[in-house]
Amino acid sequence: MNLAKTRHVLTSESVSEGHPDKVCDQISDAILDACLAQDPESRVACETLTTTNLIVISGEVTTAATVEWEKIARQVVRDIGYNDPATGFTADDAKVFLCLHKQSQDISLGVTAATSQSREQGAGDQGMMYGYACNETRELMPAPIYYAHKIVEKLAEMRHADPATYSFLRPDAKSQVSFVYEDGVPVTVENIVVSHQHTPDMQPDQLEKLVRQVVAEVIPAKFLHDRIKYYINPTGRFVIGGPAGDTGLTGRKIIVDSYGGVGRHGGGSFSGKDPSKVDRSAAYMARYVAKNVVAAGLAERCELQVSYAIGVAKPLSLFVDTFGTGKVADDVIADFLLNGGMFDFRPAEIIKTLGLKNPSGWTYRQTAVYGHFGRPFFPWEKTDKAAALPAAISAYQKARNA
Repeated sequence: MNLAKTRHVLTSESVSEGHPDKVCDQISDAILDACLAQDPESRVACETLTTTNLIVISGEVTTAATVEWEKIARQVVRDIGYNDPATGFTADDAKVFLCLHKQSQDISLGVTAATSQSREQGAGDQGMMYGYACNETRELMPAPIYYAHKIVEKLAEMRHADPATYSFLRPDAKSQVSFVYEDGVPVTVENIVVSHQHTPDMQPDQLEKLVRQVVAEVIPAKFLHDRIKYYINPTGRFVIGGPAGDTGLTGRKIIVDSYGGVGRHGGGSFSGKDPSKVDRSAAYMARYVAKNVVAAGLAERCELQVSYAIGVAKPLSLFVDTFGTGKVADDVIADFLLNGGMFDFRPAEIIKTLGLKNPSGWTYRQTAVYGHFGRPFFPWEKTDKAAALPAAISAYQKARNA
């Protein structure tokens, strides 16, 4: 019997490096990088606020590092491209206020390993963290968020590489991509939205032509067609943007940072936090494990939830959902992931496995824009366990049933 195919449309958005919230995320993570570079044991929970020619850096930082807070913030803003006074927010003119103090001793008790008492490093907070992977793209990310990132990332790359040609572009931008799915598989793009800050003299057709060019470059041809609906600067004007147009805050783009609304999110933001905070490090570990499950062919989609109590090293629970695509029962996969010995979800072991105190070949600032997941140079994007996973789970299941 022929059944009609199920059909739905799924949408995700991304924002550029010049979006006010992302300016804040990058400043917070640049400060984290500076602390860890000198003192890998730094405890950092850095929050940034930006508005018209103002940067406020606040939070809890305990470090032996000597950090030039203001210099770092200004350099991030300069790198993004806010250097024109006409934008109302510039690297040289913005006032920078510092409101920093040390980490609470009560929190420190929970996350500091005590050798004399044989106590392991515990989780930096309670909560649940999620990881997700699917086989929709090469990087095992959901197609809508993956290509939404690619659009704004490419536009920024062009703006930086050829500022004379693209002088009409300013740093703030947003994208949105809607995919048609049939039987759970993305088959075509339905519509594309791009809002990009620009100079007052830009002609609308300049941006429309450029966006269509970028879309053709970053989205595979199999998804494209001549009936895609484009909404490019739908209001007709986007001159006032960035922190001068909208106040920015660290940690306000958590769905952009993760899976675009496809995978669940535990609610904790990532940027500005050192890896003792499990809402960052455990989310990275959960992505690493979920990606290896999908890369191993054990499922077409895999979502993993892990939960913690503050000061306790071992996770309280681990849940796996393969949405009916698993080759092995979800509870068997979950049991193996938690107890099979291949992966260790204790905070200190996560940090060691992913090299989170000593980034090599990547920086935390890089995570702060265009997504924390789906870019191969991050260590949690490795699929180094995929080849061994099927046999290991099979052996574990046999032993469990013996």
